[in-house]
Amino acid sequence: MTADPGRDPDCDGLQVYIVGGAVRDALLGLPAGDRDWVVVGATPEDMAQRGFIPVGGDFPVFLHPRTKEEYALARTERKSGRGYKGFTFYTGADVTLEQDLLRRDLTVNAIARTPQGQLLDPLDGAADIRARVLRHVGEAFGEDPVRILRLARFAARFGDFTVAPETLELCRRMVEAGEADALVPERVWKELSRGLMAATPSRMLDVLARSGALARVMPQLQQAPAVGADLDRAAAASLPLPGRYALLCRLTPEREALSRRLRVPTECADQARLLPRVVDEAGAGTPAAQLALIESCDALRKPDRYAALLQAAAVIVRVDLPAWQRRVEAVRGVDAGAIARQCAGDPARIKPALQQARLQALDDL
Repeated sequence: MTADPGRDPDCDGLQVYIVGGAVRDALLGLPAGDRDWVVVGATPEDMAQRGFIPVGGDFPVFLHPRTKEEYALARTERKSGRGYKGFTFYTGADVTLEQDLLRRDLTVNAIARTPQGQLLDPLDGAADIRARVLRHVGEAFGEDPVRILRLARFAARFGDFTVAPETLELCRRMVEAGEADALVPERVWKELSRGLMAATPSRMLDVLARSGALARVMPQLQQAPAVGADLDRAAAASLPLPGRYALLCRLTPEREALSRRLRVPTECADQARLLPRVVDEAGAGTPAAQLALIESCDALRKPDRYAALLQAAAVIVRVDLPAWQRRVEAVRGVDAGAIARQCAGDPARIKPALQQARLQALDDL
């Protein structure tokens, strides 16, 4: 359920504004996503009295008692330490909407709208949307290294936007000052995974490389420009995240070290480890080579993962997906139990007999 605060008794008398991505996407003509709200001139006590549910950690955020949308008190922030966690927040009732917008990352994300539809755009974010430019709000951008990752992700999502030269230069200064070194793996992976699932992931890698951040957050990654083109084709083919991550790592000898560094999900790490072999051997012509690939990828126990690996490989090389599906089904159809019974009393014969039966099944195809 979504309530209009203009007619919502729970918000009656509050100064509330929709902010951020919902406003930006509406101006771009994109489908509406989740709405974030800012409340100006209120205290946590005011919100609690109205039945809003507090959920914030570092600063007050509340859930609407009925719609469950998030309402944050307007706030300012001040750098108080190194990295992206070194901030203190102020959420007094005297914080204005303009002050809240000034702490945001990009001008396109610093536009507010009243419940009645009026835009409040003190930083000319709408003009940057029309010009298709990603521009930082102010020098405070340089206090939070996560914003480098977010900038790169937005570049991947909005392929027709350019990055303002002064914004890229600020990112370079941040990297040179060591700010990117404070990023923890979980936060890097959160932004990286979202960028990989965007329309043009290569642009994320390009922004990170041009800012100098790529070598800091993913020092093991090799040949980013080459894999960037693969990733864009994977995006066009709507490949799931594990396949896109595997393509990202395909030319990186230290892919397992990179997966450990980023603490990626197991499925992503597994596909990254196996994809190079699938790419190299997807054209295998002999039953022996086909069986070796099927077994090395554990396709008999995990046929869905093997199918996903073949789809990822198909981004780079020609892969006969139906033929491989028939091969896996043929090998899985071999009755290992029956062979074991035939070899009763001579366990050493079981493995070679099973191998021969699987090879015969492939040969029969």
